[in-house]
Amino acid sequence: MINAKATQDFVPIKEIRDSIIVLKDGSMRSILLVSSTNFSLKSVDERQAILFQYQNFLNSLDFTIQIFLMSRRLDIRPYLQTLEDRIKEQTNELLKVQTREYIEFIRTFTENFNVMQKSFFVSVPYYPPLFDAGRKGGFFSNVTGLFGGEKQAATLDLDFAESRSQLEQKVGVVEQGLKRLGLQTTPLGTEELVELFFKLFNPEGGDVPPFNPEKPVSL
Repeated sequence: MINAKATQDFVPIKEIRDSIIVLKDGSMRSILLVSSTNFSLKSVDERQAILFQYQNFLNSLDFTIQIFLMSRRLDIRPYLQTLEDRIKEQTNELLKVQTREYIEFIRTFTENFNVMQKSFFVSVPYYPPLFDAGRKGGFFSNVTGLFGGEKQAATLDLDFAESRSQLEQKVGVVEQGLKRLGLQTTPLGTEELVELFFKLFNPEGGDVPPFNPEKPVSL
């Protein structure tokens, strides 16, 4: 007999808290959304300068990072809905007809051709140290023994704040290095992280579950 496992058993994320991903092993991640540059349009000297600066950026890091690309078919529905709303507000009949024709053109084009949207991300890790042998399951495992319930929660909150500060320093180093390459970076917030991982684990699409900013998100 095959023992079925829940999907959550295969997801390494424990929770998403204050824009920080906490993994089940206790380590933490911060995700940066990074802009792109068209390397093929650069001159030979510009390409060499970018490659040299990128090499310097990698050599300057004393910790690992993960760079990944997400390529998805562009969801044109919100844009088409915006155009539909504009038609209702439009008083000029000629503009209404032209807008409808434009909507039909966009819809037909996206149905016949795969219009892809590419997003670039950098994952910055931090591995908090173990403070005592009582925390066997990792940094965010349950504390037993010396601490009571309220002190336990307060200690974990303090540990999280300290670890988050260390992680943010690493993020700052990565942001400065990418800025020298002419790239813009944006740290993803909790809601954006939830949407990102929902899309990763649901490639066929679907509605992102409602988000409560007052509560950590458990996956």
